Amino acid sequence: MSNIKIGMIGLDTSHVIAFTKLLNGKQHEHHVPGGEVVVAFPGGSKDMEFSYTRVEGFTEEMRNDFGIRIVQSPEEVAEQSDAILLESVDGRVHLEQFRKIASFGKPTFIDKPIATTTEDAKKIFQLTEEFGTPVMSSSSLRYSEGLTAGIENNESGAIFGVDCYGPLAMEPTHGLFWYGVHTVEMLYKVFGPGCEKVKVTKNDDHDLIVGEWKDGRIGTVRGNRKGNNSFGALIHREKGTQFVDVNADKTPFYATLLEEIIQFFKTGKSPINHLETLEITRFLEAAGESGETGKTVKL
Repeated sequence: MSNIKIGMIGLDTSHVIAFTKLLNGKQHEHHVPGGEVVVAFPGGSKDMEFSYTRVEGFTEEMRNDFGIRIVQSPEEVAEQSDAILLESVDGRVHLEQFRKIASFGKPTFIDKPIATTTEDAKKIFQLTEEFGTPVMSSSSLRYSEGLTAGIENNESGAIFGVDCYGPLAMEPTHGLFWYGVHTVEMLYKVFGPGCEKVKVTKNDDHDLIVGEWKDGRIGTVRGNRKGNNSFGALIHREKGTQFVDVNADKTPFYATLLEEIIQFFKTGKSPINHLETLEITRFLEAAGESGETGKTVKL
């Protein structure tokens, strides 16, 4: 496919505008070639303020400013596109929406979080196997230029630890899945899967999540609700520590994510193993449990 016809499901997040500008705007400084958004279904969740207060405005912007064809169901999006961006801001509806389009076999990117429970995430991947429908899910922070460069620069030896930080705004229906997924994705980009247990210490302003991997490596996620809205990490190696400042990236992480998504749409092969995405979901779930009980929770 020289230029992929992309459909969107869920017009209740700023991602839909940002992604459409990068994909459809050939004059955009960070234009991502290879695909164009052509059709969309608004969706929206009536019990989630972040959704129902924004879906109408984003839908009008997509229709009026970008000329996107607005349809009445996820199935119509699947019928009229080559690949799908499932963007609904409410991770609780991702399984239901994916179930409606899985049989069409179109490569589907499911924006973060893939689901808000491990059970739902497993059901999504069961559908991918049943219908042979390729699925990819990720936070854009996984593909930050600074994080990628920090991992690749191995002059200081092997990585034995990582401390990630970022904002941790909370949404009652999502808990840590709302913003915690970003910093946890960064942690997993560095370490890969294999976490055995998590322990959370928290107060009104901060959450500190400590994950212990089976091989003894320890990684942390610091979530801030007090002033600092930047993302970053310290990557600890045998001979030194690297500082990653995501805000210093020259290319926006939305653009670097979309480059990976376009490649996924072309090949049908996700760059992220499904088992890792499932473990990230379980990590967030376990961290939520630990935050409530104060106890260490095994994955």
